[in-house]
Amino acid sequence: MRWFKIPTSARKYILYHTIVSPFLITWYMLPLFMFMTGYDILNVGAFFTVINVIAVPLTYLIGKVFRKIALRHGLVIIDLLSGLSNLSYSFAYGIFAPIALFAGRVFEEISSLFYPLYQAAERVLYPENKMEEIFAWHMRLPMASQMVGFLVFGYLFGYVYTSPHDYRLAFFLFGVVSAFTILYLVKFLPKLDAKERIKTKAFKFKVDREFQLILLLEAILTLAWSMAPEIVLLNYVVNVLGKTLFEVMLVEVFMSSASFLATFVSERIKREKRFTVMAVSMLLITSWAVLMMVSPPFPIVLLAYFIGSFGDTLMFPFYRTWIFSKIPKDKASEILAAVSSYRKMFGLAVPLIAGALASVTPTMPYTASLFLYMTSILLFLHAKRAF
Repeated sequence: MRWFKIPTSARKYILYHTIVSPFLITWYMLPLFMFMTGYDILNVGAFFTVINVIAVPLTYLIGKVFRKIALRHGLVIIDLLSGLSNLSYSFAYGIFAPIALFAGRVFEEISSLFYPLYQAAERVLYPENKMEEIFAWHMRLPMASQMVGFLVFGYLFGYVYTSPHDYRLAFFLFGVVSAFTILYLVKFLPKLDAKERIKTKAFKFKVDREFQLILLLEAILTLAWSMAPEIVLLNYVVNVLGKTLFEVMLVEVFMSSASFLATFVSERIKREKRFTVMAVSMLLITSWAVLMMVSPPFPIVLLAYFIGSFGDTLMFPFYRTWIFSKIPKDKASEILAAVSSYRKMFGLAVPLIAGALASVTPTMPYTASLFLYMTSILLFLHAKRAF
């Protein structure tokens, strides 16, 4: 599908993600900053787990107002909280460092509670009969932007500006950038009129056998992904292999390159083949886990993450549209928010577990991921036969 055949509102939304993607490097910079300032992998995992637990009551409180928030307003809230998060990290100095880090992570965790609004916006903005093709662009442009941005930022903060002070200044500047992304959302994202307001009246949603399988897969994939988060990759590449943030960003560039390629492949696959594609994608991801669990040298790390990212992106449009096919468009925000809370429940203690495993053997978390992804393959094959 050509870019200019995509509806204008959908193009503006994709461009928004293209603008913000390079600044996601803060997901790597925060744990690396913590490593610099005396935390080890177990400490970092425990820190992230504590924030996850604290977010549980916040999830309930936000859920009380979630259905009253317009989609575009919710996206603005995400960027506002992300900006406050980065500004908080910039004050992580001396005796105030734990408080600043804690506050920043809480802001970031609260912002993540609104992430289902991204999916709800996609459900509204992307025409249903062209969703897979539009999702290919949705993945492609932000990845291209991220590849360039991660390389530039990775070099700057891996070889040029490498002190904790430099990282604090970067967090401050990234926080300021959020003001401009908020302005973009307000000025350029189209109003969705009645569709933009999330309804507050009660409704019934039937959880059939197929949706039960989706929920089971969501739990398994959440656990599998969470077992090898950014902190595990950072710990292995920086603390074990002796590399820098730049090399970690090279891994990300390889991942983005693989994802970029996978978007072209996914466009040429018919929807009827989606369960086969998802099973094959999971097989590729298990190959990533197998390669990483043997403590490979850096070139093999690049290869492993290339393979895993190709599989993950190949699966994405088919898996997302499978979920969307089971959800009424006018109830997307509420149902996707419930699914998001369900995923968070399974991922609560995983950072601590991943940190504990990595403190024993740096690549042990990948072994745990391997078994979970292998289980998901069996479930996708079951879905192919049953549905």
